[in-house]
Amino acid sequence: MNKKKLKVPTVGFVSLGCPKATVDAELILTRLRAEGYAISPSYAEADLVVVNTCGFIDAAVEESLEAIGEALSENGRVIVTGCLGAKGDVVISNYPKVLAVTGPHALPEVMAAVHQHLPPLHDPFVDLVPPQGIKLTPEHYAYLKISEGCNHRCSFCIIPSLRGDLVSRPLGEVMQEAENLVDAGVKELLIVSQDTSAYGVDVRYRTGFWGGRPMKTRLFELASALGDLGVWVRLHYVYPYPSVDDLLPLMAEGRVLPYLDVPFQHASPRLLKLMKRPGDIERTLDRIAAWRRVVPDLTIRSTFITGFPGETEREFDELLQFLDAAELDRVGAFAYSPVDGAAANELPGALPEQTREERRMRLMQHQEDISTRRLEAKIGRTITVLIDDVDEEGAVARSTADAPEIDGLVYITDGEELEVGEFATVTVTDCDVHDLYAVLA
Repeated sequence: MNKKKLKVPTVGFVSLGCPKATVDAELILTRLRAEGYAISPSYAEADLVVVNTCGFIDAAVEESLEAIGEALSENGRVIVTGCLGAKGDVVISNYPKVLAVTGPHALPEVMAAVHQHLPPLHDPFVDLVPPQGIKLTPEHYAYLKISEGCNHRCSFCIIPSLRGDLVSRPLGEVMQEAENLVDAGVKELLIVSQDTSAYGVDVRYRTGFWGGRPMKTRLFELASALGDLGVWVRLHYVYPYPSVDDLLPLMAEGRVLPYLDVPFQHASPRLLKLMKRPGDIERTLDRIAAWRRVVPDLTIRSTFITGFPGETEREFDELLQFLDAAELDRVGAFAYSPVDGAAANELPGALPEQTREERRMRLMQHQEDISTRRLEAKIGRTITVLIDDVDEEGAVARSTADAPEIDGLVYITDGEELEVGEFATVTVTDCDVHDLYAVLA
């Protein structure tokens, strides 16, 4: 008997936002493939489209709404998830024809919506998913999310209302995912969460198990174990708790990359208090100096907010003076954006958008000289890099100081014979404001 071959249900996928959202997207894609769905790169070939949104600041909300609108226009059948989905009324009021709306890290809810509107075909004889899952990053690096949510209540932020309080993943589960990724060829693990330093706080650092031995669910133990896997381990979103000092010996030993992504946000004690952030700036400068004594090659990246409500010109100057004293390697700045639902919206002294943006530009121009000096000090040095791209003009790589997409690059002018995903040893010959230029050593 001839049976009509059933069409494989096909899902289009759009993912916006931060690395935490990327991890959410990877989990959804992995489950879709496990259940036999095909993933389409085009709207036309998809039976429906999932849009994973961001909703943190106004610009992100606009981008997400545009993406939803485009998916509806091109395909017509759209499921919305992610941080903007936590503001479901915003999505529905703009696009009442979407099939379903869920919040962030809502894998069961997303799959339930997909099942409702596009039932799966099940083939028990085909294994469709690799052990490392479906990843949106290149094969040689991957994000590894160790917790969800945040216990802080920063006045400018609504992430806890979108993603909830801190929930740490079991240590053994994190390590198993990391090992699967390394076995699949990943050369760099980028550790992400809302508050990486707080890993394990919610479970009181309870004992987990990995490799047959007990280990505390705590960042130091996790970083130590990840350091045994023989790949680059890069730490993001590290709050400067005292426990961070314990990580520096791991960096000095080469087990974890000498890189800290620490969101300082400002340098004015008064504004930091209004932000509900740690405000002892002198102590912060002392700790940065202490970190660099242990790890002289430490790269520190940070982010700052300009034009926070009530920020005076004098307080902005304090921030510039802090940058001079701290000599941070990489800096990102955001002009304050009033986010719907954030407590900071009620603070007096709101500044005009033009002032907020002008200060952001001044900060970035001020930091350029600092960053350039830090890069110039590397000219003539021999460093290890990870290759991201190769063409006839050479190779594009990253050093231990460079996270993908947010930091600088290393251009290897004679690297056309290198392979993507391999490590190479190069000698730095020149730099500009953000990037290094090098030749093979």
